[in-house]
Amino acid sequence: MSQNKVHRVKSIKEFHQMKGLPSPQHPLISLFDYSTVACSDDVNHKNFVFDFYHISIKRSISAKYKYGQNHYDFDDGVMFFIAPNQIFGIEPIAEIATPKSGWVLMIHPDFLWNTSLAKTIKQYEFFDYAVNEALFLSEKEEAILNTIVKNIEQEYTGNPDKFSQSIIISQIETLLNYSDRFYQRQFITRKISNHEMLNRMEDLLSDYFDTDKIKEGLPSVQALADQLNVSANYLSAMLKSLTGLNAQQHIHEKLIEKAKEKLSTTNLTVSEIAYELGFEHSQSFSKLFKSKTNQSPNAFRAEFN
Repeated sequence: MSQNKVHRVKSIKEFHQMKGLPSPQHPLISLFDYSTVACSDDVNHKNFVFDFYHISIKRSISAKYKYGQNHYDFDDGVMFFIAPNQIFGIEPIAEIATPKSGWVLMIHPDFLWNTSLAKTIKQYEFFDYAVNEALFLSEKEEAILNTIVKNIEQEYTGNPDKFSQSIIISQIETLLNYSDRFYQRQFITRKISNHEMLNRMEDLLSDYFDTDKIKEGLPSVQALADQLNVSANYLSAMLKSLTGLNAQQHIHEKLIEKAKEKLSTTNLTVSEIAYELGFEHSQSFSKLFKSKTNQSPNAFRAEFN
């Protein structure tokens, strides 16, 4: 089946029908056991877009799946966050069916309407990470999240009353806050690979600033992320955890470093330096330089004369 075909799933009910599940108990939210999901080759070799949020922990003994460009072993809990309108694909590569476990929580944006989470859910950057930037959980972390999901399940399967929705919303917020904490832990525990990515990014920036590429303008965070095979949000969050600066700030730091070099070692005018660093207007360059150094370019240069 063509990998380019994208199938849009407009409702949670449609997802249930596609996977051979009973109809959801609520049209705007669903929680079910991952082991009950039917996975046919026809479905799994497509790309998908959901009109709802999809949060899941998946575990499959001795099975490997391909998400994006990465292969994952599901012997340990792996957590995924998929936002509405995010294209993703799943390709099973195991030749035989194997036991699997976990849970899937799906939330339509309309369920969050007129709640605080409707606005704050967009602040959880991991919803914009690529699918191959999953959260790998320890047993303790998975147990914490499973407890929260049990609380959601109690409300979801019980007799609804006027408190049900607000309790479910508060539990989802708790789930997302713990997930945010665990992602920060993952950034820390993967410092070696993250430092390697940082070094690769520094090499990319050095190459960019040392060639005529810079005259085309500053590199974008998205362009760097594409070359590093990660999403822009994941790159910024990882760098923030590692260095205290996000990706855009790293680009500006490299720019200021190169600007200082030219101001202190060449006779180029500020306008000429601005042009060489990709600025159409020298005023924009001077404004950025001063915001980062508390000095104008000319004041910085005067220190070397």
